[in-house]
Amino acid sequence: NWMSYCILTFSIKHHLKLSNTKGFTVINSWLSEKDRKPFTFQKETWEKIINGESGIVNAPTGYGKTYSVFLGAIIQYINLHPKEFQAKKNNGLQLLWITPLRALAKDIGRAMEEVITEMGMQWKVGIRNGDTPVSERQKQKRNMPEVLITTPESLHLLLAQKDYPELFKSLKIVAVDEWHELLGSKRGVQVELAVSRLVGLRRMIDDKGQMTVGSQQSAAGSRQEAEGSQQLGGSAKSKVKTGNTKVRAGLSIWGISATIGNLEEAKEVLLASLSISSRQFAIDNKKQYNEGSIIKASINKKIDIESIIPDEIEKYPWAGHLGIKLAYKALPVIEQNKTTLLFINTRGMSEIWYQQLLTIAPELAGALALHHGSIEQELRIWVEDALHTGTLKAVVATSSLDLGVDFRPVESVIQVGSPKGVARFLQRAGRSGHQPGSVSKIYFLPTHSLELMEAAALKDAIANGIIESRQPMLLCFDVLMQYLCTLAVGDGFYPEEIFKEISATYCFRDIQKEEWEQVLQFITAGGIALAQYDDFKKVEIINGLYKITNRRMAMRHRMHIGTIVSDAMLKVKFMAGGFIGVIEEWFISRLLPGDVFTLAGRNLEFVMIKDMTVLVRKSNSKKSIVPSWMGGRLPLSAGLGQVLRKKLDEAADLYVGKDVGKKLPGYLEMRTLKPLFELQQELSHIPRANELLVEHIETKDGFHLFVYPFEGRLVHEALAALLAYRLSRISPLTFSFAMNDYGFELLCDQPIPIDDSNAYDLFSEENLLTDIQTSMNATEMARRKFRDIAVIGGLIFQGMPGEKVKARHLQSSASLLFNVFTEYEPNNLLIRQSYHEVMQQQMEEARLRDMLRRIQKGIIVIKFPQQLTPFCFPLKVDSMRENLSSEKLEDRVRRMQQQLG
Repeated sequence: NWMSYCILTFSIKHHLKLSNTKGFTVINSWLSEKDRKPFTFQKETWEKIINGESGIVNAPTGYGKTYSVFLGAIIQYINLHPKEFQAKKNNGLQLLWITPLRALAKDIGRAMEEVITEMGMQWKVGIRNGDTPVSERQKQKRNMPEVLITTPESLHLLLAQKDYPELFKSLKIVAVDEWHELLGSKRGVQVELAVSRLVGLRRMIDDKGQMTVGSQQSAAGSRQEAEGSQQLGGSAKSKVKTGNTKVRAGLSIWGISATIGNLEEAKEVLLASLSISSRQFAIDNKKQYNEGSIIKASINKKIDIESIIPDEIEKYPWAGHLGIKLAYKALPVIEQNKTTLLFINTRGMSEIWYQQLLTIAPELAGALALHHGSIEQELRIWVEDALHTGTLKAVVATSSLDLGVDFRPVESVIQVGSPKGVARFLQRAGRSGHQPGSVSKIYFLPTHSLELMEAAALKDAIANGIIESRQPMLLCFDVLMQYLCTLAVGDGFYPEEIFKEISATYCFRDIQKEEWEQVLQFITAGGIALAQYDDFKKVEIINGLYKITNRRMAMRHRMHIGTIVSDAMLKVKFMAGGFIGVIEEWFISRLLPGDVFTLAGRNLEFVMIKDMTVLVRKSNSKKSIVPSWMGGRLPLSAGLGQVLRKKLDEAADLYVGKDVGKKLPGYLEMRTLKPLFELQQELSHIPRANELLVEHIETKDGFHLFVYPFEGRLVHEALAALLAYRLSRISPLTFSFAMNDYGFELLCDQPIPIDDSNAYDLFSEENLLTDIQTSMNATEMARRKFRDIAVIGGLIFQGMPGEKVKARHLQSSASLLFNVFTEYEPNNLLIRQSYHEVMQQQMEEARLRDMLRRIQKGIIVIKFPQQLTPFCFPLKVDSMRENLSSEKLEDRVRRMQQQLG
């Protein structure tokens, strides 16, 4: 039975104890020489690994999560080869290390090679990603290194090679680094599918009766070597004789995660391919079922959070500008520490901050660097190397430096603006003090006064262990279609076999047989609607084997393996030569020749676009346009929003003079905001956690309705459209709206009919799905979402290198296919997926429903202030941004602040 190949670890009668193994003795001696001792969680992981178990490791940043799995692989290997572990070479792939970022690979590889060299082993560490030279890839194919560090996309490219099972035949452990970052994304689904295939390959090898690498020693009759082999166990069905005990060797899967709320679910998603088979085996053999291990480090990583308080609190705050005005307060932090990372939420703001710091502190020239995803690779690598060596005083960065890179010279972090999530804040804080026992020091620099309330909420959430969950994605048919074509490009696949594997994954556990048949029909015949077009008939069926034989089709597919779909990026080069970085097509298409914009810290004059390349020259202009990359604004997380509403209770208590307690997390920030809260209460109301504040304000611009759910901009966008639609059914009104993370504004030229008589009905979840699809033009949103799905699913070809199809042409092609499917194949899987993703991701339907239920159970407070309030002022400014240039906007806001007092 194919389902019985995963054997439970408890079925092995004689587990090895870690302390009795040769591998642990060697590792322990090596650590002792370096004056170190392993943490308990590391030893627990090592013991699980040598007994063939799988699981997930959860520990604070800087405490050796990497070593918990990597050294486990080393110990396992030494146990298998106790006499010749230092001399033995060319062992084949032993450890596959999957990482979400290319930038992590170099750092992880460096740490692994240091261990291998010091222990005198002959293991090789290879890196396989988009930056790996072709010559190195060919070398890896001929002779795989013992450790391969790769990304989900590059792993799928390996699965697209001919004879790819040979590459993985000796594989013992798959480690998925930063699993919390991949979970909840289509890249995470890619990992799930790849793991299902690797588990399937192990089953195929074992079904043929082959022993795993290392088991040969027991056959040779060496007693000591046989004892070394005894530690193998657990996951797949390869029999190894060790004395009189039969053990089963196989593949172990390990996730590595720092900060995540749903750890149990994260483990279930990663290990699903192993677990489903193991569960069936347990049922068949009437045994207890072991679902894999969660190993948590019982270490309290100390994080020191300090808010940078403005000298004067704005009673009428507006987003963005205050941060730059406080830049001078970052200078003492930079001066006092060896190296400081300044995290900025968007690439555009990072460019502004880099320029501002050089303007107010010219002495930082040469010691200050900029790092974000649109800067060319060579410069980014230079910055990362300079961080390692400690030659930089400060680096302005975006999320490009968020994940587990070990920059030990970094002593402090400055978070500019709210990170909008607890996990992200913890991740960034962990970049400082990145070693056991060290304190992670992070400063919070607000970009407007109200963000100090978010700083207080972050302190509260961390003190109470509130961390966001990452919800796994389900039934991503576009990723499945791409994956099947990947297998078809390589050795091909048999549907029955692959269906068993993919239906064992968490993502596709609920796939129906008819849906599977639709997917197969789609890749072989283009489905019902496209059956007449040869371009969509990619996969041929040859004696039951599904395979892509057309070389052109195969090449096109290999070039576009991946699930990250973004707006078209154009290279930016100087007229005289020299690559600077990349910029999004939508931004550059708005510029005229002669316009000056900023990229990589330089002011550049736009000359022309030639061959998908933006040609520029240096500019000395003091004024420039800062690019704003699409999707730059992060939405407030549900966890942080919940704590933020709790802080409103404290704000209300502060107003009435109640002592909220100086020991409460965030007391300083809340106390600092007392003048702002007092004005808010005087003009309107401070909503408590169980209240929804609605403000009616009339100005010369018209009638404003401000609503404050504190649920994040995505939910507010959906709720604003929903409320506008429902109000328009009461009276034929036309609205414009703006939103931020705290609330939203509806603006109308007539009074807006919401009062105590209808408020609860307007915020009801009754007919929510129908109303929201109508109000937000869900069809148009699904049409735009379909473009990404069609690209991932292989329906739209993005073009050859240097000849990328323009974004508007892609959208046009996608719209045409969307119309065809809607008319001729209404039950099309990809159309269905488009609507589902719009509801789940862009509208956050589940969170919207929870909010509406909370409102129904709470109190709706309706106020009629005579002037703008501190809470509504940022929303009012946001609604003005589209009509005013940045300079005119600043002047207008300043006048408004003065008029309001």
